[in-house]
Amino acid sequence: MKKILGGTLIAFLVGFTANAQGLLNKSETIFTHQDTLRGSITKERAWWDLKYYHLDIKVNPSEKTITGSNTVRYTVLKEYNKMQIDLQEPMQITKVTQDGKEQQFVRNGNAFFIELTAAQKVGETKEIVISFGGKPKEAVRAPWDGGLSWKKDKNGKDFVASSCQGLGASVWWPCKDHMYDEVENMLISVNVPGDLTDVSNGRLQSVKKQKDGTKTFNWYVSNPINNYGVNINIGDYVNFSEKFKGEKGDLDCNYYVLRDNLALAKEQFKDAPKMLKAFENWFGPYPFYEDSYKLVEVPYLGMEHQSSVTYGNQYKNGYLGRDLSGTGWGLKFDFIIIHESGHEWFANNITYKDIADMWIHESFTNYSESLFVEYYYGKDAGAEYVRGCRKNIHNDATIIGNYDVNNEGSGDMYPKGANMLHTIRQILNDDAKWKSILRGLNSTFYHQTVTTKQIEDYMSAQVGLNLSKVFDQYLRTTKTPTLEYFFKDGHLGYRWSNCVDKFDMPVKVKLNGTDVVLKPTQDWKTEKIATDKPTLEVNKDFYVASFNITE
Repeated sequence: MKKILGGTLIAFLVGFTANAQGLLNKSETIFTHQDTLRGSITKERAWWDLKYYHLDIKVNPSEKTITGSNTVRYTVLKEYNKMQIDLQEPMQITKVTQDGKEQQFVRNGNAFFIELTAAQKVGETKEIVISFGGKPKEAVRAPWDGGLSWKKDKNGKDFVASSCQGLGASVWWPCKDHMYDEVENMLISVNVPGDLTDVSNGRLQSVKKQKDGTKTFNWYVSNPINNYGVNINIGDYVNFSEKFKGEKGDLDCNYYVLRDNLALAKEQFKDAPKMLKAFENWFGPYPFYEDSYKLVEVPYLGMEHQSSVTYGNQYKNGYLGRDLSGTGWGLKFDFIIIHESGHEWFANNITYKDIADMWIHESFTNYSESLFVEYYYGKDAGAEYVRGCRKNIHNDATIIGNYDVNNEGSGDMYPKGANMLHTIRQILNDDAKWKSILRGLNSTFYHQTVTTKQIEDYMSAQVGLNLSKVFDQYLRTTKTPTLEYFFKDGHLGYRWSNCVDKFDMPVKVKLNGTDVVLKPTQDWKTEKIATDKPTLEVNKDFYVASFNITE
């Protein structure tokens, strides 16, 4: 190689790639004991398996309070008598009972530790009833800085909604607030002023008028649901509905919007069945036929609450009227309807065990936007959309966060994660197989909580190539792999730089006008070429950089 390149060029390359090897260090953020209690599977969580909740609450918008109880049913996995239940300040647990007997508890910040007096025998199913109340944290900038949004509609009626991903469901109700253990089914009873409607997850079982003029709405969720997916939405709602002819038969679709927005919604929400058609094609059947699909207007942008997707995109296409891709394709659809509903497959069906692996939710769902575009406007349009989103990549922190402390990674999990998946699709180079992988993920991990390793291993096995270094590169570093190449004396030389150790991802290029696949490593490779004026262009659907070192 020195004969081809020369010593000066070698020295330049050594400097160019210095410190580019290996994985980046994790964030140096200092985490607290409370972060550990919130983010880890503590001894007080591990011994019991969550089965059922009955969340029974009264919401008082005028006082911004929530009071009520949560009945927790569980199976004993290991004999132990101390249970962790989470509820964030300033909310308070006022009483805990089991078998009608009051139980003692102590508070440690946002975690309550309950001393159970009855024997907890392996295999038994038991219940506790938790009474609680208070003024939950008010959302500052929902859904990012979440909590409860206490708003008014333009007619002066209360308009209330919850949003709590990351922050945690324990911001407004007591629960086992860790993602690894999803409740198997749930009854949600919400008492609200009589002139308002509550919309929550699952199917509406009944509405009961109370003597004080209030109403209680009872919603039943028959599928496993993650804690942050549980929601309340309270307003002066009107409802319209339709049936979607899907892969598993008729899917009930219900839409709840503010009274004055009915005409707007009937037009804008036409994107919902379009979304279902496209995503059932790509990902398989909608995962919650038993619980229906709902789209619910809220006073913030929106969120992926399971079977109760929330919407606040102002009845505009794009993201509040903007195209995040800058290509024009983003204005062909309502971003919130498509993106948040895409989470029904990636977030609600397949759910991360630890929020450090949030990319599993957001990378696939961000990529679902381009798949929606592809389904209706063609493969080139979908590819153009996802490439356009690269302008939103910052490469300022790693996509995977810190484990066991409730810490999510960089927002690059959206556009960069999507482009990583798009790159893997190019490596596979088989669109039918690619669709089978996406559908296979949703069937293999149906209604499960998962780790990054499970997803990586599944995709590597299905692609037929060890993708571990690809995932390391894009999820665990902020570096964009760079294909360095040169032309010299009838030869092409090439290698990967700015990459993790042993990075060997194949890449498509157009060499002298002909499509070829190169298999670079970190060591220089050379090939003989038969042209005096050679050219090389990396396929633009690979999220990589390229550098002709001879120019």
